[in-house]
Amino acid sequence: MTAKIYHNPRCGKSRDTLKLLAERGIPVEIIEYLKNPPSADELALILEKLALEPRDLMRKKEVIYKELDLGNKELDRATLITAMINNPILIERPIVLFADKAALGRTPESVLTIL
Repeated sequence: MTAKIYHNPRCGKSRDTLKLLAERGIPVEIIEYLKNPPSADELALILEKLALEPRDLMRKKEVIYKELDLGNKELDRATLITAMINNPILIERPIVLFADKAALGRTPESVLTIL
């Protein structure tokens, strides 16, 4: 079975997670999400599998987060998802999908729970 990783090659945690998967012999489909962001439907499914709300998957220290006022509690789910698709730098990484599960690799080892 192949894992899918939403990867940023410039991110150390993302590289470490990819290395961890390789060390375990797990085939990986790499998606450089900054170049190929997920669709709204894909991102909604990822959020569902992670059991997170859009803002929980956002990089809040990014300048664009403040510029778009994404901390505004009046913004709805669809608006936040659209912001993430239009500005994929906002999406926290890496995200690993395996079978019907997902994990956020903020510590690379956390993805082991879904393998």
